[in-house]
Amino acid sequence: MFLRLGRAYAQLVRFEQYLRRNQFNRLYERVRSCPIRNTRPHRATQDEICRAVNLACVLYFKEVLCLQRAATTTCLLRQDGIPAQMVIGVQPLPFSAHAWVEVEGIVVNDKLYTPGLYSVLSRC
Repeated sequence: MFLRLGRAYAQLVRFEQYLRRNQFNRLYERVRSCPIRNTRPHRATQDEICRAVNLACVLYFKEVLCLQRAATTTCLLRQDGIPAQMVIGVQPLPFSAHAWVEVEGIVVNDKLYTPGLYSVLSRC
């Protein structure tokens, strides 16, 4: 668990660097190009990764943005062979944007009803 927590924290730092420099395109490309490892995924692994990212977010030195959290979760899941997708959606009124992670069409790091609240702009 400590190894996963360390990896999650390091990814949060890495993705924050992109956001701090207003480099959304680099963050997006980094997630889009993150390969899915050719390993056999396990349900326990998926849950462990999501828990590690959640704990890393709690321990992080400042508030973690949903895009930062979703990018981190997506890459870590893919590195363990889980075909995760980062989803970015918007709500027109009142305007709101949000990012979350899905595996095989099921939300894994947010509330299950999240996709019903937003129009999907992108999946990567």
